[in-house]
Amino acid sequence: MREIIVCTFLTLDGVMQAPGGPDEDAESGFEHGGWQKPVDDDEVGVAIAGWYQDSEAMLLGRKTYDIFASYWPTADPANPFTDRMNGMHKYVASRTLTSVDWQNSTLLEGDTVDAVRALKASDGGPINVVGSGDLAQTLMKNGLVDEYRLTIHPVIIGTGKRLFADGAIPTALEPVSVSTTKGGTVVGVYRPNGRPSYDSY
Repeated sequence: MREIIVCTFLTLDGVMQAPGGPDEDAESGFEHGGWQKPVDDDEVGVAIAGWYQDSEAMLLGRKTYDIFASYWPTADPANPFTDRMNGMHKYVASRTLTSVDWQNSTLLEGDTVDAVRALKASDGGPINVVGSGDLAQTLMKNGLVDEYRLTIHPVIIGTGKRLFADGAIPTALEPVSVSTTKGGTVVGVYRPNGRPSYDSY
């Protein structure tokens, strides 16, 4: 059974939209693209590199696929992520794409939830869901996420797409590892652990 791991950069108020640049995703008039780099540090990069060491593939939604496929094939080969991103297998969930040209990419066929269930049941290593907020929420609602790997950065945006949006399924989380970088970013790894429990003081 393969594991599905959601890997996401978040602001302190939970926004995941357009961390990488002003033009990355301006949907709904979002004006804060590129919020991550000013609050990033070397320790975050080391943590993210670790997320990919044991992962065998990526699972991407159409928007994230388009962003990555336009960047990584011609990215600086000196960047340690370039070979890894191009070399990993990519599974793409899309209702509009009819083909995917980035090397080692496969377009999932049929219903996304059914296709991901089949992926989980196949042989192989862990699969990282990178960005792809709509896809991640679909997977969460259908109980298909095995782990969350999150960087929570010290900045508040106030608007934008959130990973845990209204309507998220209540879920208890078991912390696997949590640390804070010198720049104040929380790097957390969590696994779903059933439904939350409730009590009073």
